[in-house]
Amino acid sequence: MIYRETPDMFRFLLLSLMLAIIPLAGHAATPAEAALAGLPNVSFPTPHRVASGRLQAVDVAALKRAGIEQVIDLSADSETPDFDEAAAVRAAGIGYHDLPIHGAGDLTRTRVRQFDRLLRDAGEQPTLVHCASSNRVGAMIALRAALVDGLSTEAALAEGRRWGMKSLEPAVRERLHAWSSEPTENTH
Repeated sequence: MIYRETPDMFRFLLLSLMLAIIPLAGHAATPAEAALAGLPNVSFPTPHRVASGRLQAVDVAALKRAGIEQVIDLSADSETPDFDEAAAVRAAGIGYHDLPIHGAGDLTRTRVRQFDRLLRDAGEQPTLVHCASSNRVGAMIALRAALVDGLSTEAALAEGRRWGMKSLEPAVRERLHAWSSEPTENTH
């Protein structure tokens, strides 16, 4: 059997090659994404927002290069006894706010309202929200999505996962279930 190229075969091969290459070129990292790529569990879930795990002293320069203007820290100071994150971030000219979430016990309506206020106050400023792994970040985002934005439990959990929620998902699901049976309140 003799193999002959036909125009249809050529078009098929060309189309196959294009379909293989397009996904690779689909998303080029922005300068901010490139500058922050070294942060643990980093994600860029929405415009003007970055979620990540724990910061180290060497990360502050990367925040500055990425244009981050605000940091919302959900970890307790005791988690990084050898690093004064607040002082380092402020010394770099970046706003710093802390709202320590120690674990599932701090996933309260009051904390969600405080978290919502910090995000609203940040407005469209590029803002990093972090904890040790981004798990607490995602949990607070999920609770906020349901409580403030009115998303369904499943949609809120999906949003929380996009921001890094993992092991706190059962506690968040439990809170959302409990809160859905309580009278609603205006959080704004």
